[in-house]
Amino acid sequence: MTTDSEAVIQYHNRTKHQLNAYAKGPESLDWDDQPNPFRRFNGCETVKLPMPGAELDCLFGDLDKPEQIAAQTLNLKNLGLLLELSFGLSAWKQFGPDRWALRCNPSSGNLHPTEAYLLCTDAALLEPGVYHYVSHDHALERRARFDAGDSQPELYIGLSSIHWREAWKYGERAFRYCQHDIGHALSTLSYAAACLGWTIELLSEASDAEIAHWLGLDRNDDFVVHEHEAPDLFCRLHTGPQAMAGLASDRLSQTLQSAQWFGKADKLCGRHFYRWPVIDEVSGQAQKPATAAERWQEPFFELPKPSHNLAASRLIRQRRSAQHFNGKAEPLPLADFQRILSALLPNAKPPFTAWNWPPQVHLFIFVHRVAGLEPGLYLLPRDSQAVPALKQACSADFAWQAVEAPFDFYCLTPGNVRQAAKTLSCHQPIASDSAFSLGMLARFADNVETAPWHYRRLFWECGLIGQILYLEAEAAGVRGTGIGCFFDDAVHGVLGLKDNTWQSLYHFTVGVPLEDGRLQSLPAYEHLK
Repeated sequence: MTTDSEAVIQYHNRTKHQLNAYAKGPESLDWDDQPNPFRRFNGCETVKLPMPGAELDCLFGDLDKPEQIAAQTLNLKNLGLLLELSFGLSAWKQFGPDRWALRCNPSSGNLHPTEAYLLCTDAALLEPGVYHYVSHDHALERRARFDAGDSQPELYIGLSSIHWREAWKYGERAFRYCQHDIGHALSTLSYAAACLGWTIELLSEASDAEIAHWLGLDRNDDFVVHEHEAPDLFCRLHTGPQAMAGLASDRLSQTLQSAQWFGKADKLCGRHFYRWPVIDEVSGQAQKPATAAERWQEPFFELPKPSHNLAASRLIRQRRSAQHFNGKAEPLPLADFQRILSALLPNAKPPFTAWNWPPQVHLFIFVHRVAGLEPGLYLLPRDSQAVPALKQACSADFAWQAVEAPFDFYCLTPGNVRQAAKTLSCHQPIASDSAFSLGMLARFADNVETAPWHYRRLFWECGLIGQILYLEAEAAGVRGTGIGCFFDDAVHGVLGLKDNTWQSLYHFTVGVPLEDGRLQSLPAYEHLK
């Protein structure tokens, strides 16, 4: 019989894009029936949060030393600010009659499968219960109330995915993109907490079944068929210097025994013309059981100051995905490039303070226009101990020429790699017109064979890295874009990889954006005034 690990690997192979064929997806899109990007529960009490949009004093560079940021009081205003900077709206865009919202947490295709919940036992903040955050309304829907008894006053944040939202457009590959988005969302949450002088503890020991129970996701009758939510991550918010305490899952489950639940999820779209049962299958095969607590943290090292050291809250809100790049722009300054790459290395700063595992993902970089650096294909190992294994796995033709930098950095092959970057990223010019683009290469087979749910964790790590790239690009005065579409095995062929020991899971590109003057940009929460 096929094991869950084997089935997950089969799913991954099945959903690869090839040069001569794309992964299975819908043959056409019914734009009039696009899933509603805002989930609401009908029949819940609503708690309005104070008006969003407040700016904080801390600069983006201050997040490099979060312990020096004064902790804000935990109240509804600052809780709302945490949620806004993590999952809230950042702007509205309009083109002709079409209008759509952008958010602080990016999403593949702007489809936003990620949902955020609060579980509160702090009666001084909110009536103890489970709450769903509605980003459009900047409000909380109370899904459950319970008697917190003598529980410690705590606030937990849970994340889930509506796979259907992504599958509507991307078909079978959508499960991958949902996991990317969870990594992005965890990263945004960590950055937002740091802006307030707070920290996020990822309680990764929790099982999917426990998270589903605590957030009410296992209440099948409360959700429309095909539009259920899959549990992903569960975190604790720390607003002071408390020690990371781990998860008392039995105590939390006991507290929830008295819960009274409210509301049913509104339907997201009128019909589900295409069905992708393989997504439900791999979701089940990659379920996470309860595990031992893991807390891994690299020591702190100092980063150079960003060249555009704006207020952190402003920079988070201005993050956008570039649609086009200026292929003739001036080269990216070397100092900015080195700052960006340094920020991707594990460090005792956000968002890595919310990540519990040693790095499994390394970066191969197509350098196009970086001042003082020869164009070519480079490699940034995020753990120097992985270099021997990478050398053994990759093409014997690579030079592995060490480059002078504040970190381990290698030139694999010099030369113009713009066409290769474009072709490998599904022929998209954004991969070649930028200053640089990259692929995220994960230690794959060993992880998935050890535990099938590690498949999701690898994508979470890629999403976490992607969010760092987004914000660091803004702090360098340029812009980034995540690329989920690439020809998997063609990428591996360029690198000389012969098996699935290593797999490319996500691409990204950074450069000078070309703005589309036809698009109107409107304030994020003007509709609440």
